[in-house]
Amino acid sequence: MIDTLGVKIGPFAMLDMYGTPRSPALHVVERYRLLDYEAAKEAEERGQRELTRFGRDPGLVPNPSYKGKGLQLEFTVEDNSIFTGPWSAAVSYRRPLGEWPEVACAENANGHLPGRRVAAPTADKPDF
Repeated sequence: MIDTLGVKIGPFAMLDMYGTPRSPALHVVERYRLLDYEAAKEAEERGQRELTRFGRDPGLVPNPSYKGKGLQLEFTVEDNSIFTGPWSAAVSYRRPLGEWPEVACAENANGHLPGRRVAAPTADKPDF
């Protein structure tokens, strides 16, 4: 479980790619778990059915040959300054075709500023 408070608010203070706003009161709890192949495939198919009004998810195409475990992220968002109550969602991942691109969520050194790398945070020693 990852429990996050005190998320930095910058000039583009939004929670997701849809522009959902956030405030300094944002609190996010993330839970990750492994799913067996059948559960991961069913979760991905259910997610695609639910996205039909927006079109298919433009994310990574799952590798049809891979029959191993998937990864599920369940998260809950609370921000009393923005929302009337907490809300939750889940997303499931299966191994993609080709390479899985590395993305540093902190400041994303690859991708947010075309042609320019941003220094991602580093630690002097490992956390564990």
